[in-house]
Amino acid sequence: MKKILVVFTGGTIGSTTHAGIIDTTTEAGFTLIKRFEQLPSAELVQFDCIQPYQLLSENLHPTAWTQLIQAIEQCSLADYDGIIVTHGTDTLAFTAAALSLYFHKLKKPLLLVSSNYPLDHPNANGLQNFVCAVAFICQHIQHGVFVPYTNLQQITQVHLGTRLASSLQLSGDFISVQSKSYLKFQQGKFDYIDKPMLPLAETEQSDLSLKPVFSKRILLIKPYPGLDYSRFDLTNVDAVLHDLYHSGTACTLEAWGKQHSLIGFVQRCQAANIVCYLAPALKTKDVYASYCALAAQGITVVWNMSLETAYVKLLLAYGNFNVPEKIAAFLAQDLALEHFENND
Repeated sequence: MKKILVVFTGGTIGSTTHAGIIDTTTEAGFTLIKRFEQLPSAELVQFDCIQPYQLLSENLHPTAWTQLIQAIEQCSLADYDGIIVTHGTDTLAFTAAALSLYFHKLKKPLLLVSSNYPLDHPNANGLQNFVCAVAFICQHIQHGVFVPYTNLQQITQVHLGTRLASSLQLSGDFISVQSKSYLKFQQGKFDYIDKPMLPLAETEQSDLSLKPVFSKRILLIKPYPGLDYSRFDLTNVDAVLHDLYHSGTACTLEAWGKQHSLIGFVQRCQAANIVCYLAPALKTKDVYASYCALAAQGITVVWNMSLETAYVKLLLAYGNFNVPEKIAAFLAQDLALEHFENND
């Protein structure tokens, strides 16, 4: 019999609907276990459950990751074959990145399970995703952090925790960055979509020890036409992560006013000794002129990494290290397969 630690954190999968309002309840998570126990495969599994907090994931703060990690580490992990964390969908990709990076040396599978609707909804996929997570652990597929998810009218897919993108707009569907999920799960069996990948941290700087400390001094900025950088207060900011358009670009033109150009903002950050990072950006042979203008400013690019993972990795970097060289080395290290291969 397999023994699995289940960590309830709330989210839609831990919610019920009452009078048209969806909100978390302490009982909803256990409803998931009860429904699974009605399946034939349930007799092969034993669950231990903890609830560090109950939260709709849109309300999540990085401090909650520290609480979650500490709750997991307080358990006797050697007693378990795997861990399942139930979570809301709104910030699922960020938490998947946080757990992937922090638990990069974990020799067990850890899976995050969500639901597009509360479990009492006829179209909810939460139980389906949970079944996949349990099977993943029982079949000893691989250690590391993963996210099983079933999009509408599709088979269940398993995503690497550091490569899950946030949900598609106006949709409850999830994809991996570059639309490359890791595994598919059908009729109780797993098949690799891409070649199997193993965590690299076992052979690279395996002595790295992280504290579950996430900096509160990282500013994330998303680009849009007309963005006015003069509106940002840089007080109590150690670093800025600037999101990019899909081609790895942002506005560098000053014709509309210097306050609308990223170049002027970078110069402002540099004058305040604030490091400005760019992501996501894929290294390619040919680049846009706007990127060249940014590169001339000496800006730091977090290459070949998703925005969600780059943001979380910066929080960990600045939460654990205060020497620029150590921060740079940490960002460059591939802990949990967060760095994409460049096939250009």
